[in-house]
Amino acid sequence: MAIPSSLAPHLSLPLVCAPMFLVSGSELVKASCLQGVVGTFPALNLRTSEAFEQQLIEISETLEAAQSADPQRSIAPYGVNLIVHGTNPRLQEDLGLCIKHRVPLVITSLGAAAEVVNAVHGYGGLVFHDVTNLRHAQKAAAAGVDGIIAVAGGAGGHAGTQNPFSLIAEIRRFFSGTLLLAGALSRGEDLLAAQAMGADMAYMGTRFINTRESLASSDYKAMVIEAGAADIIHTPAVSGVPASFMRQSLERAGYDLARLSKPGDINYGEKLKPADDEAKAWKTVWSAGHGVAVIDDLPSVEALCHRLKQEYHDAHQRLLADSAPFIL
Repeated sequence: MAIPSSLAPHLSLPLVCAPMFLVSGSELVKASCLQGVVGTFPALNLRTSEAFEQQLIEISETLEAAQSADPQRSIAPYGVNLIVHGTNPRLQEDLGLCIKHRVPLVITSLGAAAEVVNAVHGYGGLVFHDVTNLRHAQKAAAAGVDGIIAVAGGAGGHAGTQNPFSLIAEIRRFFSGTLLLAGALSRGEDLLAAQAMGADMAYMGTRFINTRESLASSDYKAMVIEAGAADIIHTPAVSGVPASFMRQSLERAGYDLARLSKPGDINYGEKLKPADDEAKAWKTVWSAGHGVAVIDDLPSVEALCHRLKQEYHDAHQRLLADSAPFIL
């Protein structure tokens, strides 16, 4: 269990700011990396591969300039999320751009492909793959990924339903690479808890929706503050793949919540309300995880990361004090 040597020296926290569709833009990525947190974004947030390449250049130049100005500063590498699935017509072109610009971290979703892993390893990059269950984790390990992101129950986006304790334990039984935990992580205490249960790093998305640098609209951010964990509905109805959405946005978009609440009534791959494409669906229905339960503000990324660092430190000190009587 370890954080890769290409990441560890540059981090101020064991944390990745997750790539969020239509939310993670260049400003969020850069701000995260400049605070020593791995910032990431989906390639498909850009409408064309040409625009995607321009964002790669922009992010790289900003981080390189900041590191040159202060060589001692902890500036984390950035990452790109690629959808490895037949429905993504841009996969090969976008992968080629990742290779061309030597993207430090590639996060693959909806398919673990050894060809992608080998291509990224060819220039010295890392590949992490997100999974929601044991079977997908085994496939990712077989493909040779460097890290597995365990997307447990309570996560936003394309989330799983398995308890994080059992998911982490199952994966760790056969995978010795970097293991990350996603699912309702919003505080510094949560990062330490993830490590205590066997993860190396945390993967945090929902908390970063409500930062000044995110691309989420003001209404989206207000809804995150308004929502509680009970408002998160996990359903495949929006895009055909199970994901977590805020009840309020589903209601606003006209979804039948009575039907969504019936277990097993919506089949995998079924869409209740047709959308022209994935982007249109996610523009009108907003995703978030159970982490909304403790989000009530809209800080800058810098302020949020300072808070997370202090919470992480305080939690560590408390844990040491509280556990002292029980340590042999």
